[in-house]
Amino acid sequence: MNRRSFVAGLASAWPTSRLAAAQSSTGDPSPRDRSTDVAIIGGGTGGVAAALAAARRGRRVILTEETDWIGGQLTAQAVPPDESKTAWIEAFTGTRAYRDFRTRVRDYYRRNYPLTPAARAQWNLNPGNGRVGGLCCEPRVCLAALEEMIAPYASGGRVSILLRHKVLAADVSGDTIRAVTVRHLESGRETTLNAPYFIDATECGDLLPLAGVEYVTGAESQKETGEPHAGSEARPNNIQAFTYCYAVEYLGGQDHTIDKPADYEFWRGYKPQLHPPWPGPVLSFTVSHYRTLRPFTYVFDPPGESGDSYNGLWLYRRIADRRNFVPGAYPGDITLVNWDQNDYYLGSIYDVPPEEAERNLRKAKELSLSLLYWLQTEAPRPDGRTGWPGLRLRPDVMGTEDGLAKYPYVRESRRIRAEFTVLEQHVGADARMRITGKNRDEVTSEFFKDSIGLGSYSIDLHPSTGGDNFLTLASVPFQMPLGCLIPVRVENLLPACKNVGTTHLTNGCFRLHPEEWNLGEAAGALIGFCLERGAKPRQVRDDTKLLSDFQASLQEQGVAIAWPKVGPSF
Repeated sequence: MNRRSFVAGLASAWPTSRLAAAQSSTGDPSPRDRSTDVAIIGGGTGGVAAALAAARRGRRVILTEETDWIGGQLTAQAVPPDESKTAWIEAFTGTRAYRDFRTRVRDYYRRNYPLTPAARAQWNLNPGNGRVGGLCCEPRVCLAALEEMIAPYASGGRVSILLRHKVLAADVSGDTIRAVTVRHLESGRETTLNAPYFIDATECGDLLPLAGVEYVTGAESQKETGEPHAGSEARPNNIQAFTYCYAVEYLGGQDHTIDKPADYEFWRGYKPQLHPPWPGPVLSFTVSHYRTLRPFTYVFDPPGESGDSYNGLWLYRRIADRRNFVPGAYPGDITLVNWDQNDYYLGSIYDVPPEEAERNLRKAKELSLSLLYWLQTEAPRPDGRTGWPGLRLRPDVMGTEDGLAKYPYVRESRRIRAEFTVLEQHVGADARMRITGKNRDEVTSEFFKDSIGLGSYSIDLHPSTGGDNFLTLASVPFQMPLGCLIPVRVENLLPACKNVGTTHLTNGCFRLHPEEWNLGEAAGALIGFCLERGAKPRQVRDDTKLLSDFQASLQEQGVAIAWPKVGPSF
């Protein structure tokens, strides 16, 4: 297989689509200096939600994105929406705009894909029928839905999108960011963005160190946070794994075996050095169960019915179930490989020297390709044979040359030191029971008077660079406080990705698609509100009247900020 080699710099190796290549061949048409109401650095899930929210309030937005696809974990990282309570998302926990996005994805399939009559009639169509969430779909369709949502604002000149741009520098005066410079990754042209407000919606919090914003990384100590499951010492380099995802289909009787990856023998013999111990080699169907940590063996059988069992890896993140489409439309199902086995935790891609980040990106790619090669050649089959050579990598689904996602799925970012940091004591079920004295059926999360949205996901930590195995803790449905969006010092920057005021632990329940969307939407709406009122974000949180007015405006836009007193059982 022709795999793109990496060159110096963290972001310069992302594959480029034909459209982006065509744009770069003519040069970036934008002027070297541009002014706007809000500059959003990072076009991921939260960045897009922020752009839409600010534009709805009449504000001009410039949105930058390293890859040639906006959408982040929904698109460029190729992770289908991870939603633990789909029925709640459909009913009220997802914001109106997020529910609109989900409806547009389904409508896109209905308009453009040869669905069966039965699939077309399903109001809650799940194209892949994967079990990770209620909308397992192809990343290109998510991209189409997001572009459709932005289109009227882009055509009206309210939103400008700079694809293939990476943040380079920030001009800061005291507690205020005056401008941010971004560089086009093909032409090398630099553009300076001037704005009264900036949003860092990058996957790793890249603007924070450039602008001198106080931030933390990795795991805090129990002394710092008081969290029951925090360690005795802070470990800033202990960061959750990142993953290069990819899509495959199965075509029985065919051979689509890729070239043997350069690092295959290393990964074939590698045994994760984690605590508690991992049960065997990384290239195996036997892993540590994410809850119990006991050895657990997944089922993998693409051509067989066992693939539809609850622990079937083929079903887990399946993004195209051929039974939803007319016969012959899809030669096989398509599944997304984002598994325990291709989590990369041997190093970080931020706050390390560029050559080390480059090396970890390359090795993570090699791990993912090694997993595929192992599946094609050596993996044990239920019928006693080895390997499924009919597994075909789908570069077209990813929009890349090498078949891997455009950008790694990043679970843990730099995080701002915030006015308020969400702790395990605020959202963890066991911690809340100890604090309140209530039982599991009665316990609720901490009430936040400055709530800007709702979330519901377990505290879910993957293996980490510090050698920790999985950690999964039950959480209770929670509110997201405005304080976690406000840096302790800088006045005109807000986070809108995984860089909000959480800890290493609570990041595990704030990092999912609907939560990131909600946080981004709140950040964009807050900037619009501040520009209307002539107030700073910190003042909005501290002033009772301003806070009440802002929360009312969020609710008018379809953002729920309180859990219903009578509703589904929690």
